[in-house]
Amino acid sequence: MAHEADQAATLHFEAMLTPHRSLGRLGFGLLMIGISSVSFAAGIGFWWLGAWPICGFMGLDVLLVYIAFKLSYRSARASETVRLSDTELLIRRTDASGAVQSFSFNPYWVRVGTNAAADPAGAVVLGSHGKYVAVGGFLSPDERSVFAAALQDALHRHRSGKFDPAAP
Repeated sequence: MAHEADQAATLHFEAMLTPHRSLGRLGFGLLMIGISSVSFAAGIGFWWLGAWPICGFMGLDVLLVYIAFKLSYRSARASETVRLSDTELLIRRTDASGAVQSFSFNPYWVRVGTNAAADPAGAVVLGSHGKYVAVGGFLSPDERSVFAAALQDALHRHRSGKFDPAAP
């Protein structure tokens, strides 16, 4: 029943925050081909010089780079969704393994701020009645400030009753 009420509530703001990865699948494949080629060529050179045990370490380097990138891509599956409706500000955090945490605030009481003292990048912190949640920890400082300003603007428009769904 409560879920149906949430569906009926007007959505005023929604943002899905995801970590940025600058290297796509094609770039990753090309990088691994390049690293493997250089490692193979160097391994052949060491083999030819009689230092054949080095070949195993050359392959180990390639394997470690591959594992590091795969772990990085796995961590990129994390996301945070921030939704402002008539009745609540909902933060839904999904970690890389798929575990979900939800935090709910009353949109009339929640405050948006930065934690510049604890984090020089200025993490976006949402708080109300002694409950605080940091949002967008994986965003760049510029992205955090844009997100914080957009959320503060949406909250202000919602509180003032002047919300226009067509406004950015």
